[in-house]
Amino acid sequence: MDYLIRYATNADAPEISRTIVNTLRQSNAQDYSSEIIDQVAQNFSPVAILCLLTERQVLVATANSHIVATASLDQNVVRSVFVDPSHQGKGIGRLLIERLQTMAKNAGLNLILVSSSITAEGFYVSLGFKKIRDEFHGSERTIIMAKTVGL
Repeated sequence: MDYLIRYATNADAPEISRTIVNTLRQSNAQDYSSEIIDQVAQNFSPVAILCLLTERQVLVATANSHIVATASLDQNVVRSVFVDPSHQGKGIGRLLIERLQTMAKNAGLNLILVSSSITAEGFYVSLGFKKIRDEFHGSERTIIMAKTVGL
């Protein structure tokens, strides 16, 4: 399947929200309680996505004109990387991260960080990220990871 990666627009907010919440409920549910999933999902309503579009560089990946993945760069921090479960394992997450790395390099950054879910830790390790530390937000555990992108 061919994927198109592009910058997100305000009109994409509802579909980005659906993609993220669907991924949280299907993929992340294996590692987090339903209470944590519900709490995280609240941060990705269509209105919240519209706010994020003003604060970050947000990318989407589309297949057949439908958003199937998203990722963003907030200065040197990779954020909100979600691939719809039906498209996971097909390389789209890797393509999004590669695009974000290029954006970071072009901005003169040498290091990018990511706050990984337990679910995605192996994915980031496969892309060359190294674990720095664990962080806890209440009972939600995330893994802070880093990768050098330019020298």
